[in-house]
Amino acid sequence: MTYNFYDEYSIARNQFHNQQFPSEYLDDILVRLAYHSSAIEGNTISLPQTVSIILYNTVPERTSLRELYEIENHRGAFALMLEKVQEKEKLSVSLIKDIHERLMDKLIVDRGRFKSNENAILGADFNTASPQETPLLMQQLVDNLNYRLDTATTEGEQLEAILDSHIQFERIHPFSDGNGRAGRLIMNYSLLKEGFPPLVIQTEDKGQYLELLAEQNVKGLTKYAFEQMAKEEKRQEQFIAKEKVQDHDLE
Repeated sequence: MTYNFYDEYSIARNQFHNQQFPSEYLDDILVRLAYHSSAIEGNTISLPQTVSIILYNTVPERTSLRELYEIENHRGAFALMLEKVQEKEKLSVSLIKDIHERLMDKLIVDRGRFKSNENAILGADFNTASPQETPLLMQQLVDNLNYRLDTATTEGEQLEAILDSHIQFERIHPFSDGNGRAGRLIMNYSLLKEGFPPLVIQTEDKGQYLELLAEQNVKGLTKYAFEQMAKEEKRQEQFIAKEKVQDHDLE
């Protein structure tokens, strides 16, 4: 299946804007998610080039097709996320597969399907789940997350549940490729659905982030998330203030 990511994102963006965030802030989230998440995995496309690709559908010179798709596909996956957040759809195995399918469009043949061969995380001192174990473990992950979100009594409990599930997702490593990028988008899906600001893992924080994942340090990742999301809330406020000024100038 081939997606028209550019048009689909524009529609989802405009609909979501009416519900929660300024349109420019949604663009800002998407660009930063695409850039930082891809850079963590070794993509060399710069932040300004990411803006050109995501927002203006312009391909910089001497860009490899693979790196281009790694960036560009975030647009379609993010559009799906916004649509499902608006519908308040709980995270499910099928939604995880759909996000991965869009994220890995044109990159791997088994996009949207769980791995059929063993895989490993470079430098990790643990084994990822076997292909046979993966479907059950992923269903358990989803069920556990939804239960914890439904029964949480504080925002802290909600956030910890989401970040714990992110760590477990990366340890299962359910797909043949694209697990890091998919995991971070899925984490942000749950954050947005529960009313949290997005969490953009900065490229410069890669070492700290990977160490927290390897150690299954939920408390440490939660502390990092609180710090980053406090900054994100200020960024939101700036875009909201900017939109109010623009709306006032139009009146």
